[in-house]
Amino acid sequence: MQLRHGARRCVAYHSVMDFEFTAVFQKVPEGYIGFVEELPGANTQGATLDEARTNLHEAVELVLHANRELAAETAGTDVIREPLKVSA
Repeated sequence: MQLRHGARRCVAYHSVMDFEFTAVFQKVPEGYIGFVEELPGANTQGATLDEARTNLHEAVELVLHANRELAAETAGTDVIREPLKVSA
């Protein structure tokens, strides 16, 4: 979906994108903790490794959703949004 406002351009992208991150899990006495190296704030825990993996998927989705909402609230109308592909 693209939106245009006169001479200013506001583009909104609403699509599902596939991302690949690095999940890190560590065994602790209570089970497992996990985090994503590339995404601060995406951390979790679980009694089993499978539970920690499931929880980490949810944490990543929540962090990305919250970041998008925050950006939309603070960016105003005079912005350009576009896909950015990075190989690292």
